[in-house]
Amino acid sequence: MGVTYWTRIASPVGELLLTADADGALTSLSVPGQKGGRSVEAGWQQDSGPFRAAEEQLAAYFAGERKEFRLRLSTHGTEFRERVWGALDDVPYGATTTYGEIAARIGASRMAVRAVGGAIGANPLLIVRPCHRVIGADGSMTGYAGGLERKVRLLGLEGAVETD
Repeated sequence: MGVTYWTRIASPVGELLLTADADGALTSLSVPGQKGGRSVEAGWQQDSGPFRAAEEQLAAYFAGERKEFRLRLSTHGTEFRERVWGALDDVPYGATTTYGEIAARIGASRMAVRAVGGAIGANPLLIVRPCHRVIGADGSMTGYAGGLERKVRLLGLEGAVETD
């Protein structure tokens, strides 16, 4: 399987746990309490080196200075999940989309909306792969593995929703 590097960085939405593969490609970004989030495993190597670009880009994002990430990513999912995750990558900063719109983008039927939601919920790269930009068809803030409070905070940062 190879080596897994990890580091933690502070952010306005809590401490972020980042993992990378032996080539330094980002494999996950988790937040505390995340449904399905990762935690450090035995044998992983703590090393902030592979995460310098991610750390800089995340800091600029949270400062409102960066609208998209340019990082090497390495995720492994089913072909369906990879298509859904690719569609997430195309949702622009400051915009929102719906589960149905993501299904349509990948050529899936209306019946596949629930499966699209499952794939979005399994996204291993929170924030970087913007699953927080997916909302309910009625405009409601629905499911976010990192918690709805974080989702609203991220969308507020991007100017996509009004926050208090």
